[in-house]
Amino acid sequence: MSFSTDLISLTQSFGRDCSALEFSFDGYIYNPLDYAWDNHRFYLENYVKDTASVLFLGMNPGPFGMMQNGIPFGETETVKTYLKCTQKIGKPEKEHPGRAVLGLDCPKSEVSGKRLWGLMKSAFPHASDFAKKYCIFNYCPLGFLLSTPTAKNVTPDHLPSEERKRLEELCDRYLEQVIDLVKPDFLIGVGKYAEKRLLLNPASKGRVVSSIIHPSPGNPQANNGWQEKTTEKLRSLGIWN
Repeated sequence: MSFSTDLISLTQSFGRDCSALEFSFDGYIYNPLDYAWDNHRFYLENYVKDTASVLFLGMNPGPFGMMQNGIPFGETETVKTYLKCTQKIGKPEKEHPGRAVLGLDCPKSEVSGKRLWGLMKSAFPHASDFAKKYCIFNYCPLGFLLSTPTAKNVTPDHLPSEERKRLEELCDRYLEQVIDLVKPDFLIGVGKYAEKRLLLNPASKGRVVSSIIHPSPGNPQANNGWQEKTTEKLRSLGIWN
């Protein structure tokens, strides 16, 4: 079996296992590894290579990013024009009326994705060149939206402890499998939660683990010179020219 075939098989199983979990969460749970699988598969086939020496890890899908199109930090225009991931995208089984999945027609930009992929694009005008050295994953594939009119995005670390533990067990296992398959030298958490999950993972042994500031506009540190701060951090690690 090939590298991509193994990765796709692992990811399909991971997505099914996550869908089978039960939560007491009073809201909507989106799994883009289900309804946006075709687009995510295209991403894995084209932008995750066994030559990658650096793996970036985010937390979970954003409502205007991966929840819409299945791509980690999937800011719409970036997904369409830079990554060219334009495969068919379906709908979650249960959809919040205020957070409809519009796929590649989503008009709202995900700021986190615009910042992170914008940094990659600044160094690699062609996404295929980015993929030779770097890859980007999310730790958890599920998006959690409150049933309130605001459809607030709830991150996995705010789930009830037992439910969070069951979810993290699946996510940790998949992360370990991915690291063992890709074999990167550097593991970079996009934010402290992702860095913590990397540090706890058995596959991190013998690898450099660090983090960059999460690019969310909800993070005050990210709203003043995020790209410059991140570039400086990556250069200090010796993984950015």
